[in-house]
Amino acid sequence: MVIKMADSAKNEKKAKAAKAAKPDFFKGVKAEFKKISWPDKDSLMKQSVAVVCISVVLGAVIAVLDFLMQYGVDFLTSL
Repeated sequence: MVIKMADSAKNEKKAKAAKAAKPDFFKGVKAEFKKISWPDKDSLMKQSVAVVCISVVLGAVIAVLDFLMQYGVDFLTSL
């Protein structure tokens, strides 16, 4: 019984510490968000278009390589 009482006292201390840490955490998050330099609309649009274009080109390159490798494996297995 003594062990259970000691465990419950430790758990209560941990719970109190966790409750106290939550407001501090959110204050820290708010302070960090204020430090962020958000991009303007034009810069955001240019970067988004660049990411989409590069993704499409890279997807096409991977598709072509996949097709060529598949053709090569099919050729080798048909010998």
